[in-house]
Amino acid sequence: MRILVIEDDPGIAGFVVNGLAEAGHAVDHAADGKEGLFLATTNDYDALIVDRMLPGVDGLTILRTLRASDRHTPAIILSALGEAEEKVKGLRAGADDYLGKPFAFAELLARLEVVTRRPAGRPDQVTELRVGDLEVDLLSREVCRAGTVVDLQPREFRLLEYLMRHHDQVVTRTMLLENVWDYHFDPQTNIIDVHISRLRSKIDKGFDKPLIHTVRGVGYRLSESA
Repeated sequence: MRILVIEDDPGIAGFVVNGLAEAGHAVDHAADGKEGLFLATTNDYDALIVDRMLPGVDGLTILRTLRASDRHTPAIILSALGEAEEKVKGLRAGADDYLGKPFAFAELLARLEVVTRRPAGRPDQVTELRVGDLEVDLLSREVCRAGTVVDLQPREFRLLEYLMRHHDQVVTRTMLLENVWDYHFDPQTNIIDVHISRLRSKIDKGFDKPLIHTVRGVGYRLSESA
């Protein structure tokens, strides 16, 4: 999933961002409310993690603004204000869940899984991807081809998820660097080619019909057709 973390405390932000990245998610971070609101309204995210008290624009205002503009991305509020009254304010502002600080990362991850599987989330929210006989469960993170379970590393999973979300489309190196590696520059390495090769060995090797295709000079395409 692609997740936006809006948190001004460097320690908490680093803890959450690093944990989510290790769990295989693509993560953007905003250190204040103004930047967070801008990112949330100009990009598509699968979930938001929003601090309650933020400089510039507070977390409740961010959520009210998003909901008023018909953006229903699942959101969890993080806050040191744990009283019932504060939780009610957060939920009424548009949060799907409210987690008090301090918190265990495992609990945050579990709550994230819950809010992103709810049908009340974003209208285009999906939990399964399928192209031909290749299936990906985004919640359990299980990958199967023709009924056979395929074991992928977190980065390989993110790469496959991005290719499947854009199946039958050509994705460029720049698109992959920005959305799978969170790079906004070309590191001038063969990192993409190496991971595509590994992914092919797990997804296509041993099957009659390859799904991952190279478009010379442009990028890659995941499709049933050659």
